[in-house]
Amino acid sequence: MNQKDVKVSFYLKTNETNAEGHCPIMGRLTVGRSECVFSAKMLAPRSLWMSGRVKGKSAETVEINRRLDELRASALAIYREQSAIREQVMAEEVKCLLLGMAFGQETLLNYFRSFIKHFEKLVGVNRTAKSARSYRNAYEHVAQFLSERLRLSDIPFSALDRSFIDKFDLYLRTERELAPSTIVLYMSRLHTVINKAIAAGIITADPFAGYESPRPERKRRYLTHEELRRLMTTPLHSPRLYLVRDLFLFSCYTGISYSDMCRLTAANLETDEDGTVWIKATREKTNVEFEIPLLDLPLHIIDKYRDTAPDEKLLPMYGNAELNRGLKHLAAACDIDRKLTFHLARHTYATEITLSHGVPMETVSRMLGHSRVDTTQIYAQVTDNKIGTDTQLLDRRIAERFTIAI
Repeated sequence: MNQKDVKVSFYLKTNETNAEGHCPIMGRLTVGRSECVFSAKMLAPRSLWMSGRVKGKSAETVEINRRLDELRASALAIYREQSAIREQVMAEEVKCLLLGMAFGQETLLNYFRSFIKHFEKLVGVNRTAKSARSYRNAYEHVAQFLSERLRLSDIPFSALDRSFIDKFDLYLRTERELAPSTIVLYMSRLHTVINKAIAAGIITADPFAGYESPRPERKRRYLTHEELRRLMTTPLHSPRLYLVRDLFLFSCYTGISYSDMCRLTAANLETDEDGTVWIKATREKTNVEFEIPLLDLPLHIIDKYRDTAPDEKLLPMYGNAELNRGLKHLAAACDIDRKLTFHLARHTYATEITLSHGVPMETVSRMLGHSRVDTTQIYAQVTDNKIGTDTQLLDRRIAERFTIAI
């Protein structure tokens, strides 16, 4: 039987109009030649009812129509599930499952909205506004997928399966034409929400089982020793460009991200017994603490701009967009033939400044403020490549100095 043979319509039971002019909403479910009716367990104003919906834009109207859409979507999803395993599906069977599902079981988008609402309450505590935004974006794509590809306003958790996940992945790649890294992010956000539902006992089987989104191989870019030397020694033509350079170099030699540099104050500086100055702070992105011993160059930069930043900040920071525009001019001035972004400095600290010089992975992870060491591991391949090059160079030097008698 084709899904076109399944219809869900709504009407008012006008002979039970109450004193406020509201009537019970009834549903009529047709599956092929079988038909049944059911109560939607809602009331609607008789004066606003038109063509199976309530007209108007009030909060009450919107909520009634949303719940009617969910009932229709649930009925269609139930039929799809049942028809996949049985040839003959009757309207009464769908009705029985529908009433249990619609009034006792969560749907995906409804649960996703609740998840986001709870997540946003934690922004500034142990969650970031950027992460909340990524969940909202993922939600919007799921909602669009349901509407455009499945013609549904929502879907019950029990209707989710591996096929749904694969189709959504394909939709993001072909219909939305998103970048592979963005697809990985949104699929991860959806999986997190579904895992929460599994933990809450709403769904028992994980529809993501066996799914693995192809992850693009990301090349971690970093500045070489020679490029760092050019940045430090090339004369520049304006104080503005010198400040851009100094802020960038500060990140190169500390690994501190732009957003965290903006938050630094003198209170983040601590000096230990042997005179080593440390920056101790908490990452805005992950709320993970980090501790970094300062090398001579970042100490010099702090002294150079001491008491020049407003609000007792440690450094006078430009806006991120302005800073990246300045980095474009800085690259040209220093004859660096690549695009410089501020985040490149953090990569440089992880590779050229620390890992490549034998600093242990666990130490680098703590200084970068990573919540897991495997996050730091992404820099290891770059470091291994550099170690291989340095080892070959060492081998040639040894060969020049020593010979073995045969």
